Amino acid sequence: MQSSLEQLLLTGKVLLADGATGTNYFAMGLTSGEPPEFWITDHPDRVERLHQQFVDAGSDIILTNTFGCNRHRLKLHNAQDRVVELAQGAARLARKVADATPRPVVVAGSVGPTGELFAPLGALTEDEAIDAFAEQIEGLKAGGADVAWIETMSAPEEARAAAKAAIRVGMPYVCTMSFDTAGRTMMGVMPDALESVFAGIEPRPLAIGANCGVGASDIVVSVSEMKHFATPVVSKGNCGIPKFVGTTITYSGTPELMARYAELAIDAGVRIVGGCCGNSPEHVASMRAAIDRHVRKDAPSVEQIVKELGPLTNSAPAALDTSERDARRRRTKTEE
Repeated sequence: MQSSLEQLLLTGKVLLADGATGTNYFAMGLTSGEPPEFWITDHPDRVERLHQQFVDAGSDIILTNTFGCNRHRLKLHNAQDRVVELAQGAARLARKVADATPRPVVVAGSVGPTGELFAPLGALTEDEAIDAFAEQIEGLKAGGADVAWIETMSAPEEARAAAKAAIRVGMPYVCTMSFDTAGRTMMGVMPDALESVFAGIEPRPLAIGANCGVGASDIVVSVSEMKHFATPVVSKGNCGIPKFVGTTITYSGTPELMARYAELAIDAGVRIVGGCCGNSPEHVASMRAAIDRHVRKDAPSVEQIVKELGPLTNSAPAALDTSERDARRRRTKTEE
């Protein structure tokens, strides 16, 4: 069954997005340095299987395996000429799973950053960025994606360029940024300023919000600062806190923690909840159960978020109350 994201948002229900792509692929055999996008043609059965697992876990939205499917990132693997081929193939794999599902499932075409810096810090211009994103989104549209899902952005210029590319192609779009640097993006965007990034751009995004970043507690604090937005808010958080064990990144979040994260995100006003790095189908199924049983309550305080999800790891000091500062001091002493 095919349904647009806009139609699902109009139902007023909280929607569930899927979980991680790369970290789940590693468990399925992806090796370090191997582009996940190559699995679209090399291992389509595995790509399709993960989509199916997320749908079976209850996801209303599944993201295509195209996070790095732009000419700048693919050039690192001498595959810059495969953008449209890979994007279209990825959307077709997700579309196949969505269309075989008896309930509405949205295929969201993942569009990650180029990895390049905008002028004057780097060489990337707005026109070049729009062209690169438009090429990718054209492939996603041709493969059957419902919406361009612009994610993990840091620079407002790049988020705007991706939005303009989606508009050029004629695709509705969503945009999330990563607030992973002292409570803001690496390029300085604060959570409560996200809506203003798209000022003057029409049509407006269907939804905006946060993804990735650091831990579950940090992202709930970030989206709490967006509760005044007229645009629906997205929270796609990491599975707890990432830590290195040897050379491998592991995530501290249990399915139970991510269920509570989903509930607090809903209380903070979020309309689309999901998981980013580290979230397996099991975590997503736990979020599905939490969404279905939860009755929205008052917006949580920072103190409540910390108490239930754990200490903040990367937020601006101004966002922390006394209890959280004390909690961070205790955590630092314990880890020393």
